[in-house]
Amino acid sequence: MSHHGVGHSAPSGARGSVESAAAAAWARSATTAPQPNDGGTSRRHQRTATHAVALLAAGALAVPLLAGCGSDDEASKPLAGQDIVPVARDAVAEGGTLKMAVDAVPETFNTFQADADAGTTRVAQAVLPSMFTIDATGKPVRNPDYLESAKVIETEPRQVVLYKLDQQAVWSDGREIGAADFAAQWRALSGKDSAYWTARNAGYDRIAQIERGANDLEVRVTFDRPYADWRSLFSPLYPKDVMGTPDAFNDGARRKLTVTAGPFRVDKVDTAKKDVVLTRNPRWWGRPAKLDEIDLHAVDRTKRAAALADGTVDVADIDAADADRITVAGREKGTGLPLQGAGKTSAKKLRSWALTLGMNEEKLPKGPKKLRRSIAKWLEQQHELRDFGVRKSLEPAYTQLALNGSEGPLADERVRRAVARALDRQALAKVVLTPLGLPAVPVGSHVALSGQAAYTDGSGALGGLDTHEAQALLADAGWVAGGPVKAGGKAAGAEDEKKGDKQKDGGEQGDESDGGHDGQYIVGEDDKAYDKDTRDHQKDHAHGAPGAYAPKGTAAPRGGAPAGPLAKDGKALSLRFVLPSGPGSETLQAVAAQISQMLDRVGIATEIQKVSDDSYFKDHIAAGQYDLALYSWPSSAFPATDARPIYAKPVVAADGSLNVEQNYTRVGTDQVDQLFDQALGTLDEDEADGLLRKADSRIWAAAGSLPLYQRPQLVGARKDLVNVGAFGFQTPVYQDMGFLKKGAKTSPSPSKG
Repeated sequence: MSHHGVGHSAPSGARGSVESAAAAAWARSATTAPQPNDGGTSRRHQRTATHAVALLAAGALAVPLLAGCGSDDEASKPLAGQDIVPVARDAVAEGGTLKMAVDAVPETFNTFQADADAGTTRVAQAVLPSMFTIDATGKPVRNPDYLESAKVIETEPRQVVLYKLDQQAVWSDGREIGAADFAAQWRALSGKDSAYWTARNAGYDRIAQIERGANDLEVRVTFDRPYADWRSLFSPLYPKDVMGTPDAFNDGARRKLTVTAGPFRVDKVDTAKKDVVLTRNPRWWGRPAKLDEIDLHAVDRTKRAAALADGTVDVADIDAADADRITVAGREKGTGLPLQGAGKTSAKKLRSWALTLGMNEEKLPKGPKKLRRSIAKWLEQQHELRDFGVRKSLEPAYTQLALNGSEGPLADERVRRAVARALDRQALAKVVLTPLGLPAVPVGSHVALSGQAAYTDGSGALGGLDTHEAQALLADAGWVAGGPVKAGGKAAGAEDEKKGDKQKDGGEQGDESDGGHDGQYIVGEDDKAYDKDTRDHQKDHAHGAPGAYAPKGTAAPRGGAPAGPLAKDGKALSLRFVLPSGPGSETLQAVAAQISQMLDRVGIATEIQKVSDDSYFKDHIAAGQYDLALYSWPSSAFPATDARPIYAKPVVAADGSLNVEQNYTRVGTDQVDQLFDQALGTLDEDEADGLLRKADSRIWAAAGSLPLYQRPQLVGARKDLVNVGAFGFQTPVYQDMGFLKKGAKTSPSPSKG
């Protein structure tokens, strides 16, 4: 169901981690690149690696961002609205238990630890304070249950934010929420004490002081540097009991959370039954929860439809296949299948019927008796699934094609741009979204999604589909059709390059820049000036960014695909395309097949390598062992903070290793870093949005990350469940969830009463 707001940056690759990536993202996780397990016993390091692996399995998350070449005269809108069956609170029945599917019982209830996941976030949203939540457009908004106001009251000599707390806001032990809790969380997350096993310290490291205001309801937060994303802090807010000491932080809130302050509280954790039970908080001062209880139950992604049918859960994130099952079940009035009567039915006919029903061919038993039982069970489930519906929207995340720019052919920006110009991103979006009835619009930004204030389509900085231009770029880079290939020679790819040829600096670099104009960035400007032919050629392409084209006069094959394989220095041009192979990765594999066909048309061969979900991220993406890969990033309401580590220029550490943070493409520039830093340091929101758009234009132009489509969000839910489903950007309101009151009808918008 992806119950979350917009937040942290954690990649995802597999369906199994859709929920982990999406919801853990909103927990705003680590901003350092995970390293392969070195066999050590450090608990802190193990948790970091585990978290990163869990978030990038096989086809989960997606995230769009802003751009610099599109028009921002008109504000963008979310491409798809919420689908939660909203009703007024007086139409929701009192009481009841909502059984909600999660991927696993959370390893920790501390969202600031490395192994926090989607379940962690859901618990935190239901039981802990958040000073700000996210609205339907992906914008942070004050949470009136905890805050009367929060605003910047001073900017000179330093930024000061004054929080005025609701006078009824108390922890479940009766103590007032106050400055002591804010201060304890700041000290734990500031990064100054390594005894705290924190996953990140973004924003908290800019705080200089926290103190009580004019009374106990006021908290003054003073920053030592201006911080644009100050609204990202203290959401969630933990009690000082959890944050006050390293031991409490590291171990005190892993499988218990005794002091809370939300509409629900953690009642019990049953690892044997795979349940986390949340019950009403008797000290809650806001609108009371409609439900008596919420049970978070761990259900494998491949068993969600069965769990819905047998009543194990009432609501669950599902994949396209399960969504289709539920939709078909709602239309069926009879089976008309050869399972009735006394006659025998051949295994062949039974198998044919099973496939017609949509059953998984690979999982069908062989014998007729087992087949009949399997089909009968399927039909029984279909009968039960008639009580469910599919609620769908677009997840606040985007799927991208990542190009590893550290070595091999893709270390050449011209080859990366050629890959980009060969892709029909609209067609790729249609492959995923059109069958689901969702808008198939390519993502136009790396830093925001359509509907968010900073969003504008910046893809023009690179240019759209143009196979002739792609071939010209390849020719300019020295890749020619029919070139000699040395006998026994390997294809050129990241895995085949010598270590000494690796680009240790992670891509282009350069001097200070004022950022130029939106969408007007020349790739390579950081290192060298473009010659006159290049500038003349750019004048002929006024609708794209300078530098995104081959120099004027570059020869390129005409009339279709190259006459033969492209080669250079005796090596054929072939890129290793790494994909996950686990359950739910079919969508990524279908997209990859389309991409391979598109690249083949311009002479770029691809070698698809399917790897296990467990090793996909850890051993390939994070380790840089790939040329092309598909994975996703969550969107963020705070892109200056959360997107920066994803696109930061890699730097060489003191020990000679390359620190890539979360930039697994290894492509970055000084200018992009500077623009993010400038956006982070201004308190003028319009100025920050403009700086982010400039950064996005340069990210597009560097062609290390190519956003493709916003991820679909599919939720199977009982038809009588209300205020629950596909939330899109918005943070769920747990106290409004429940079952429709008898005789009540759904209304077009939820009540605030």
